[in-house]
Amino acid sequence: MKSSTQKRTAGKNKAVVLFGPTAVGKTAMTEALFSRSAEIINADSVQVYRGLDIGSAKPDDGLRGLIPHHLLDIRDPWEQYTAGDFVRDAESLIPEIEARGKIPLITGGTAYYLKQLVYGPSAAPPSDALIRLSVQEEIAEKGEDWAYDYLQSIDPVSYSRIARRDIYRISRAIEVYRASGRPLSSFPVSLVPRSDIAFILICLTRDKQELDERIRLRVDQMFSQGLYEEVRRLASIGAEPGWPAMHAIGYREFFEAAETGEASLSTIRDDIIRSTRQYAKRQMTFFRSFESCRFFHPDDTDSIRSYLALSGISTD
Repeated sequence: MKSSTQKRTAGKNKAVVLFGPTAVGKTAMTEALFSRSAEIINADSVQVYRGLDIGSAKPDDGLRGLIPHHLLDIRDPWEQYTAGDFVRDAESLIPEIEARGKIPLITGGTAYYLKQLVYGPSAAPPSDALIRLSVQEEIAEKGEDWAYDYLQSIDPVSYSRIARRDIYRISRAIEVYRASGRPLSSFPVSLVPRSDIAFILICLTRDKQELDERIRLRVDQMFSQGLYEEVRRLASIGAEPGWPAMHAIGYREFFEAAETGEASLSTIRDDIIRSTRQYAKRQMTFFRSFESCRFFHPDDTDSIRSYLALSGISTD
């Protein structure tokens, strides 16, 4: 006899969504559980960019050879890649992967990518290249502090939800306002998951002290692997703070340090650790808003495997 979950998902495309905060252990858990059964759809907004390997903790060649990965290295760092782009790409990939007899495994930590995929995109107008460029030029001229204060004046709700340094989302909110005359927060967002794809939602979690220590270790590892040299190489090809990819944690701190003159690697390291811990906290708050999400410790692969089996997903 089929379970209620299996009855609801019969005939639909299925996909596993595996998310969790930065440094929680998604990559190791993925390799342990899905190396023979899945293809990965990347849901990390920094790993889409070519050349941002160390700071984004991009999977190494060994894992990419073991498990096929999609949506990695698909944009140059000066190009935009929006949540809407991600949703369209993922929607196309899910049935293709299933047709090959594999599990579509969507994994990454970019919450707004996952939210728009699982719940469907908001009714906000699509990105307009001319308006986007105009907003970017205005922010470059007037500064990011101006942009954040301006956002508060036009959309207090979005202002309360967006971090001061998240210039991508600030720019997007201003763009929507300029295009429509309405605040981004006024456009409805679905409160229930979409019905055309059966998503099995798994969130990995650790206690705060453990996660904080893992974040510190990850940042130290990035520096030992050559993060500074990676940023210097990007700068040598013209990278600047206005490039979309350079807004990411692990890269923007170098530009901020150069602007303030506080350019010691020790200070930059501490700033990256602090920003990453703050980001991880926001990630968990966001992930808890997902309906039907189950939370697991990354080491509890037996429980995750059993939960997937109840949803008709075999990792063998």
